[in-house]
Formats: sequence, structure tokens, C-alpha cells
Amino acid sequence: FMFAAVMSNAESCRGVLERILGIPIRKVMVHAEHVLFVNPETRGVRLDVYADDEHGTVYNVEMQTTDNKNLPKRSRYYQGQMDMAALKTGKDFARLPQSIVIFICTFDPFGEGRHIYTFCNTCQENTALTLDDDAVKIILSTKGTMDDVSPEMQRILDYIDGKGASDEYTKQLEEAVRSARQNETWRLGYMTLEYEYRQRYEEGLKEGEETGIAKTNERFIRKLYERGESIASIAEFVELDEETVKRIIEAMGLE
Repeated sequence: FMFAAVMSNAESCRGVLERILGIPIRKVMVHAEHVLFVNPETRGVRLDVYADDEHGTVYNVEMQTTDNKNLPKRSRYYQGQMDMAALKTGKDFARLPQSIVIFICTFDPFGEGRHIYTFCNTCQENTALTLDDDAVKIILSTKGTMDDVSPEMQRILDYIDGKGASDEYTKQLEEAVRSARQNETWRLGYMTLEYEYRQRYEEGLKEGEETGIAKTNERFIRKLYERGESIASIAEFVELDEETVKRIIEAMGLE
């Protein structure tokens, strides 16, 4: 929630994107906590940060603190939803904008020690041949050990990893975090979100008297787990011990 609050500021978002991509961006329009709901028959997604720039390129930036082992297919689904939302009925596929999905992880999802993993579609028989479909997925890790990103990007990753602000830009981010915490609108939004979760859970418990509390717990555990919540926070929310939550997640095949 804090990440989305800070990145909802266009300048903060632009600065992060410039440092990740290594290119100048003149202007971005940001939509934090943006919901893409294309079809009532399919699963919608709530994006932490959805933005587009002056060239029409669209960006999705997500903060991920728990390794749910689903980043590859999650990024694929997010990018597909973004494409469906971007292309209006009757428009040619050539009008699809470039889309870049970025996950900033506080763990190394691939275990190679890299700070950055960039994925584009290439030909398996000739890796020099690219599909040029303008779809890019970037996964960043704060736990990287290689010297593979710019000093500016390294300082952002270090800041996200809790090492403190170390240059002018990360000091600006730190000030944005401080301002967000003191902002009554932000505090109200955060409290409203927590209240909404609690209210839905309480309604589910009441429903569970008839359909079984176990099923209600499973539904909420699934939703929170798929949103990237930690086992500890899920256990606290549904008022179960962590081992029970782990067993339920394993039984649902989410591990």
C-alpha cells in the first residue's frame, strides 16, 4: 500500500522508471491501485502501479515481498490483461502499445544473484532473432550480488531493502514515504482498505455458519496468498496459526 501511495506521485514514478530502464522519460501519467476487469467470466487484477508515458508505452510496476513461485505466469497474465484493456474493439493489433511489466522483489526469484532479469520473446533456434512484439518483463531483486545495474538503480534497490537513503533521489523517496504516512487521506485510505478486508471477512464468517467456516477461511486465504501476503499476515488476519495456514495453502495446491 505504501509503495502504491508513493508511486502514485508522477515524479516519483518517473524517476524509478528512468533508473530501471536507463532512458529519459519526459512525462508519465500514473494510476495507482488500478483495476483491470476485462470480462466478468475471467479473473480481474489490481495493479499496484499502472502508468503510461508520452510515447504511449504502458507500465505496470509491482512490489513483491513473498516468493509465491508464480511470478512468470503472473507477469504473463498481467501483461495479457493490459493488452486487452489497451486495444479497443475493431482496432488493428499493430496499434498495441509497448508494455513493460516490472516486479520489484525483496528476494531473488531465480537464485542467480542478479539484480535485474529482463525477458523478451526470442527465437529458440536463433536467439539473435527477436519477435519484436513490444512486450517486456523485468524482474528486479534487492538481494542481488552482481554488479549488473547502474549505481542509481543499486541505491534504489538498497533503499527498498531497508538500507536507508544514500543519494538525493532516495532521500526524495524517503521524504515521500514520510509525507504519505502523515497524509490524512492516505491514512484514511489505508484504514478503509483494512476495514474492507475485515468487513468482508466478518461477512464470510457469518456465511460460514451455514456453509462451513473452513470453506470461508480457504477463500480468504487464497485471495490474500495470491495478492502476495505473507503467511504470518494471513494467519493473523484469519486468526489461525501459521502451520494451519501452510497446510491449507498446500492442500489447495498453491505451493
